Amino acid sequence: MPSLSFTAPLLAIEASTAVGSVALWLDGGLAGVEVVPMGVGREDRLFPAMQHLLASNGLSPRVLQGVVCGEGPGSFTSLRIAASLAKGLAHGTGCALYAVPSLLVAAATASPSLAPGRYLVHADALRGERYVLPVERSAEGSVSPSGPLARIPASQLEAAGTAAGRVAVCASPFGDEPCIVEPSVGDLAGAQGRWRDEAVSLEGWEPIYGRLAEAQVKWEESHGKPLPDSPVVSS
Repeated sequence: MPSLSFTAPLLAIEASTAVGSVALWLDGGLAGVEVVPMGVGREDRLFPAMQHLLASNGLSPRVLQGVVCGEGPGSFTSLRIAASLAKGLAHGTGCALYAVPSLLVAAATASPSLAPGRYLVHADALRGERYVLPVERSAEGSVSPSGPLARIPASQLEAAGTAAGRVAVCASPFGDEPCIVEPSVGDLAGAQGRWRDEAVSLEGWEPIYGRLAEAQVKWEESHGKPLPDSPVVSS
């Protein structure tokens, strides 16, 4: 599979928090962005947003050369919705599917307010824990991962990075953070890293949920056996 290109028609979806986003690129430029509310009990607005972006630019889904999906970690239900839509679109059109770390998308969204240097992007992992991803912001404004995604106790966040060197995801700010953002795939072009190098497998790829869903935990406890593996973040 070829590496990601923004020159051909490209659609991106992000839904790791309570605010989802869909973006479309044409000829290397951003053609449009739509922001939609996510969350339990809400109707699916990601698919209509995808349809609207394509229709407003006079495009059929079949002209897409790539689909990008935020891979999490984040909201279990929203990530599943976004992943299902992205997989279905890639399968139906025959285009490649790429998976971008959602915390990296958040870093790209925050980039205009950051000086060049290293930062720690973090988000709520529930149960007194935080998801963290170290990133580096270049002098040109792009951001790249500078270490692995992890899950740590919230009490260790101060030791992991000073407040001035942190980026908090808006849906779950921690303390008095100087930089709080909501990830938007409208800023995807600034997110560098190996995720661009190769498409993922439609059959084998799943979002990184960070931890097992509560319903799965309860099912496994009551049945005494695990469900099929789901990607999680190491502690």
